[in-house]
Amino acid sequence: MRRTLGALSLYLGLAIGAGLTLLPLLWMVSASLMPAGEATALPPRLWASAVTFEHYAALFTRLNLARALANSALLAAAITVISLWLNSMAGYAFAKFAFRGRDQVFRGLLAALVIPGQVAMLPLFLLLKEMGCINTYWGVIVPGIASIFGIFLVRQYALSIPDSLLDAARIDGAGEFRIYWSLVVPSCAPILVTLAIFTFMGTWNDFLWPLIVLTNSDLYTLPVAVANLVGEHVQDTELMMAGAVLTVLPVIVLFVALQRYYIEGILSGGLKE
Repeated sequence: MRRTLGALSLYLGLAIGAGLTLLPLLWMVSASLMPAGEATALPPRLWASAVTFEHYAALFTRLNLARALANSALLAAAITVISLWLNSMAGYAFAKFAFRGRDQVFRGLLAALVIPGQVAMLPLFLLLKEMGCINTYWGVIVPGIASIFGIFLVRQYALSIPDSLLDAARIDGAGEFRIYWSLVVPSCAPILVTLAIFTFMGTWNDFLWPLIVLTNSDLYTLPVAVANLVGEHVQDTELMMAGAVLTVLPVIVLFVALQRYYIEGILSGGLKE
């Protein structure tokens, strides 16, 4: 009986926590469907009195949000693909290749994780300016194509690949790139999917760096374009909520579709030594 009550209390607490977490998201969706001015009415309303999609239409007509949506999709996809390629090769090299200074370099990379990203923004901006990448897609892509966290994640997982399997492939005449592509990538698929989700979501939701390097409104990503609604439509809460819904919807769909691989990657190899 005590065990049953404990389990019920646990589930009740989890249900309440989940409800409190989802409540702002549900209100965001509800507010985006309310008629103009209803979201700020007193007393506050939780549900729309009449459902309308005029705010979503306004985003694509008056604000050209379709271009910002395409920009975000292009940048997130490009950074994710390139990052998976570079991080997987680097992580595999740190895990399975013995070269001078390997452990020292890896420790140095891990030490750099404690440095806040904001500290590096000014020198990174100046470097990209000298490269002529400011106000271009490359200004957003280049800083995100490799990450210490991604290298660490793949390296920890790649350590679990048996050395005997790699040696057998070398004896059979397979080159290093063939081994990487045919053995390592399939073996690391769960952690690569996990890294892809992290990278795509991080790039899609990134606001500060695109705001810094992009000055042309035609290049704005979705978070930057939606943030401009605060200045252009200060009182139009429903319009801003519609923009917020369009911003979070793709990453939620992506996470739900790939959550099985994400959980598998985290549990089975993300922390292996």
